[in-house]
Amino acid sequence: MNASAWILTLILILVLIGLGMAIKIVKQYEKGVLFRFGRLEGTREPGFRIIIPVVDVLHRISLRIVTMPIQSQGIITKDNVSVDVAAVAYFRVVDAVKSVIVIENVTAAINQIAQTTLRNVVGQHALDEILAETDRINEDIRLILDRTTTSWGLEVTLVELKDIQLPDSMKRAMARQAEAEREKRAKIINAEGEHLAASRLGDASDIMMAHPLALQLRNLQTLVELGVDKNTTVVFPAPLMSTIGELGTFLAREEMAATANAPAGVDDSATAQGQVAAPEANGALTPADTTPPH
Repeated sequence: MNASAWILTLILILVLIGLGMAIKIVKQYEKGVLFRFGRLEGTREPGFRIIIPVVDVLHRISLRIVTMPIQSQGIITKDNVSVDVAAVAYFRVVDAVKSVIVIENVTAAINQIAQTTLRNVVGQHALDEILAETDRINEDIRLILDRTTTSWGLEVTLVELKDIQLPDSMKRAMARQAEAEREKRAKIINAEGEHLAASRLGDASDIMMAHPLALQLRNLQTLVELGVDKNTTVVFPAPLMSTIGELGTFLAREEMAATANAPAGVDDSATAQGQVAAPEANGALTPADTTPPH
């Protein structure tokens, strides 16, 4: 191969290398920032782009949302409790030119400012607020980061606290507090139940005072309930024995009233026997009282 062939081959190779350096593809989710001799020439939209090799430099900036974990930070809360808090931040580039010109490394810069902001914001709250008001803390961190990174061409879309590590002693104290709170609720509910039961028992006692036999019927019902089980011992309430006498007196009085109101000439021997038997069993009437009225 002669010298001219070598020259042509070399020129062809240089042309191919130049074309490779001149042809750029900007993806749909990217935006190109073009520099010519070190000066900003503007931006390039997605698609097929040709630049001048060696003269032009094209920086392709991704416009997609970036997920950036914020490593756990040791923080002392407002009420002097040491906690470890980890978070995650979501941001995206909204101004490709500023993200290239204003700051050198966007990801490293926002990572450092996010850690500092996380410590500052969480340290201004007490432990109970951190655990109960995470949404408000997340929004405060996001607003601070967004104000700081706006000049960098970035937008912080979301910040979330994802892990809060408490000391073991604090976990035990919180567990005891929760247990005491549950016991307090149980005692309050029990007291309310006792108050309601006492009120209902008061109403029942008023009814029993108006109807004396109601208490005795309740005693008899209790005996029936005790009789369901195979008990060898049966306890009789003290008023029960007097109840038997009261029932006998009541039945005798009813029988006597029925006899007095019966038509003349009717001999109701069974009624008379009942009048005699019931008082004698009770001991409330004497034998002289068993004579039928005239």
